[in-house]
Amino acid sequence: MNTKKSFIHPYIPNSVPEIKEKMMQEIGINDIEELYTDIPDFLRFKGSMDLPDPLLSEYDLKRHVNGILSKNTTCQESISFLGGGCWQHYVPAICDEINQRSEFLTAYAGEPYEDHGRFHALFEYASMMGELLEMDVVNVPTYDWGQAASTAIQMATRITDRTEILVSDTISPDRLLIIQNYCSPLLKMKTMKTDYETGKIDLGDLEDSISNKTAGVYFENPSYLGCIEDQGSKISSITHENDALCIVGTDPLSLGVLTPPSNYGADIVCGDIQGLGMHMQYGGGHAGFIATHDEEKIVMEYPSRLFGIIPTVVKGEYGFGDVTYDRTSFSKREKGKEFIGTAAALWGITAGVYLALLGPQGMQELGKLILQKSQYAMKRLSTIDGINILFNQTSHFKEFVVDFNKTPKKVSEINELLVKKKIFGGKDLSKEFPNLRESALFCVTEVHKKEDIDKLILGLEEILN
Repeated sequence: MNTKKSFIHPYIPNSVPEIKEKMMQEIGINDIEELYTDIPDFLRFKGSMDLPDPLLSEYDLKRHVNGILSKNTTCQESISFLGGGCWQHYVPAICDEINQRSEFLTAYAGEPYEDHGRFHALFEYASMMGELLEMDVVNVPTYDWGQAASTAIQMATRITDRTEILVSDTISPDRLLIIQNYCSPLLKMKTMKTDYETGKIDLGDLEDSISNKTAGVYFENPSYLGCIEDQGSKISSITHENDALCIVGTDPLSLGVLTPPSNYGADIVCGDIQGLGMHMQYGGGHAGFIATHDEEKIVMEYPSRLFGIIPTVVKGEYGFGDVTYDRTSFSKREKGKEFIGTAAALWGITAGVYLALLGPQGMQELGKLILQKSQYAMKRLSTIDGINILFNQTSHFKEFVVDFNKTPKKVSEINELLVKKKIFGGKDLSKEFPNLRESALFCVTEVHKKEDIDKLILGLEEILN
């Protein structure tokens, strides 16, 4: 960086050399570098950073950043069939309007007697999620599905006093890494095999793998590969016969058309609410949920905040606040079962707005629309020479795997050529699931028009022929 240039701002006192010198005298140093003496010398950068001159004008800086951003191609300019954990759904304008209100956007840590709106809004969110999931208790959102799944697994180990967990081998690889990082070294993790003819869990392998050491069995429905697991009751039965807990990860958008996991024996349900009114973002548009029945031994193992409703001393008036606050690390601090801090509560309010806007009928219609559009895409794709839809004898929701192994090109090459046609193709699975080789995970939601899918088909036909 060019250190010869200096700028003294008249309204920023510590930019004035004389004031800066007095500040250093006050704290007993002669040079700013003395503030960094705690950093070991071998870790300190000795060279000169090759940085451009600073842009002192806000206009210049904004223009510079906009120039960088303009190099990106977004899902607004191109048709996207990417999924795999972050999906393109329509975000109603009211979701953005409400979550930008100052009383929600800036409300970080109030108390129930002074922060009525936020507590009330999160209670309503939890109530609507509970209705959708057919569960009694729903937490304030965690950072994402990965954290929610990890916490659900930790809850299971505390409830059962066991330290082994079985996890489906077709869950999101990123999510699996989060779980491994979050739960090690306290837990031993084993994976359950998938039947790659159907895309469903191999029940024989589950029976062989589960034991009296197993705290819980975790699987996802729909799976990461888009398959709808119709063996939920059998999986939960095998799990409960071994006194373990059944943990199911799910996409709440699917529950307008699919049976909630609680109906086939799930003890803990988790997932992500990104599809409920949150834009696609690189890392920031996610929020995980955890839901259970109202059983004290389970509820007391939640580390996160729970909001409830209670009558006040005024007849007919109700208040909203924390339930069993002493469970949390906010209360127990270092003695807490699991540490929690800043969460994604704002996204909970956003999801509450989304759920209230659609209502039960809207969620059902949305689920049907996604099913219909994804089925149309699968049918059209299967007509292209060399392309197969994997697990096609199994029902899918929103996502499905397209097999390109009989085509002359790799998925990476196909996707590069599709980008030139302003299409984002499916997520390349060749590294995440080497056994599937040149396959891709495609995602179709309510935002895709028939002409979008037809454009994809035409593009692939031109690329492969």
